Amino acid sequence: MALNKKFDAELKASIEQLKTDKVYKRLNYLASPQSARVTMEGRGEILIFSSNNYLGLCDEPEVVQAGIDGLNKYGAGTGSVRFICGTFAIHRELESAIAALVGTEAALSYVSAWNANEGFTATVVEQGDFVVSDALNHASIIDSLRLAKAITKCTTGVYAHSDMSDLTAKLESARDAKRRIIWTDGVFSMEGSIAKLPDILEIARKYDAIVVMDDSHATGVLGTNGRGTAEHYGVLGEVDVITSTLGKALGGAAGGFVAGPASLCDMLTQRSRPQLFSNALPPTVASSSLAAIEFLTAHPERVKKLRDNAIYFREQITEAGFKPLPGETPIIPIIVGETATAIQMSDMLLEEGVFVTGFGFPVVPQGQARVRCQLSAAHSRDDIDEAIAAFKTVGRKLGII
Repeated sequence: MALNKKFDAELKASIEQLKTDKVYKRLNYLASPQSARVTMEGRGEILIFSSNNYLGLCDEPEVVQAGIDGLNKYGAGTGSVRFICGTFAIHRELESAIAALVGTEAALSYVSAWNANEGFTATVVEQGDFVVSDALNHASIIDSLRLAKAITKCTTGVYAHSDMSDLTAKLESARDAKRRIIWTDGVFSMEGSIAKLPDILEIARKYDAIVVMDDSHATGVLGTNGRGTAEHYGVLGEVDVITSTLGKALGGAAGGFVAGPASLCDMLTQRSRPQLFSNALPPTVASSSLAAIEFLTAHPERVKKLRDNAIYFREQITEAGFKPLPGETPIIPIIVGETATAIQMSDMLLEEGVFVTGFGFPVVPQGQARVRCQLSAAHSRDDIDEAIAAFKTVGRKLGII
């Protein structure tokens, strides 16, 4: 096999530099389903405190069985894109359930939430539009804006994180734009903070702006019934467009969606390139995702347990001497300062039997490296106490507490 040796050498040198900078990410291989505890190759059973499996549905028997049934009924996949070969009934059933869950007229599924965000922005935004984005929005939103700007020559802006005065100023400066669009996360994944959605909606009404919210870390998490950030604030049905994922609380497999007016979903079906040129969500994933939504609807107590677990962990980790960022979501970041410290702490916790990931620059700002703890409804009180004990051990060794 002929290889470009210079290219290969350049890549190897870059990898060595990542290792030198202590930001190289090691992959850990799991040999069991994602749950509160997993079997990790070479390490046996460990506690997972670094997963988006918020409701513990990744290995819920009803959800798993629905995926198996979908595979048996529909086969492995569509074999092509939806407009060429047709759409399975399960996709329409799933999309109706999504719309009902998040409080919109319609929804359209994608193979990932990343595709959903890119598909929405690049299709809907036009030349003359102004799109303004929270400074801490997810990378998929940022890249979707870059793509839309390159395609349409629209104007974009960034407002300081959750700074409503800055958002207002940015919209005020764009009064002459054809349309104004506000893009925000519902829950910011690295901070665990919640968007000031009521304020955003009020500002949007003042400036005749469209509100688009990625609710990936809130769907199944926030609100009494897990319907997301809008339910959390009592404004269900008032957000113009909601995008989210099926790969976190809702079964953890894959997939994403755009939800909003039926006219929007129709337009995305006609023009959205990730929709037009990518195979549909595998029917086994669509089936398990639908079962996850049905399970969530029937068992809102899972959402309460998740909330109770997050409150307990936050209280106990604070009492232990750590200083997590304030918040009320199951994302609880513990700031440690430097990237090397975050990576070292993550490695040491793994030796203690707890898997939690360290994040540093460029994922988070310089000096704000952290270990990001994520709670699940699958965690028992004993699981949490065991994790707290491991944090105390490692924290003392590193001089953090």
